[in-house]
Amino acid sequence: MITGSAAEFAAAVPGGRLAGLDVGTKTVGVALCDSGWSFAGPVETIRRTKFTADLAALKALLERGGVVGLVVGLPLNMDGTDSPRTQSVRAFARNCRVLGLPILLWDERWSTQAVERAMIAADVSRAKRAEAVDKLAAAHILQGAIDALVNLPRAD
Repeated sequence: MITGSAAEFAAAVPGGRLAGLDVGTKTVGVALCDSGWSFAGPVETIRRTKFTADLAALKALLERGGVVGLVVGLPLNMDGTDSPRTQSVRAFARNCRVLGLPILLWDERWSTQAVERAMIAADVSRAKRAEAVDKLAAAHILQGAIDALVNLPRAD
């Protein structure tokens, strides 16, 4: 299942660890959250090669982390429309269906910029920023999604 609806995703995944992905052309930033959906943290940056190798690396990481669902950052244009980059990320998500996990496509506009600004404010060197930006952006994306997921109205 691939959805853009937080409510639909929450119904499919009522709890457990989630992974956030910031899918780029050269790397995939990966973050994980706790099973209670309280906090997200950066884990790894996977260097992209061929999709089968990328998928194998991602699958191993997800299995080690006990992940039950994926949140994939969707790079929409500022007006909310798709771009070629958005279409590429949607294709990546479709290809990840073989993992058998529910997938939430999450609006990631400004995530990389927010992370870059925070690192610049913390006086992180350019080299260190380049090394960490993708996994930190994945954590930013995942944190936004889990904040929304835990604030959904519950049917009691």
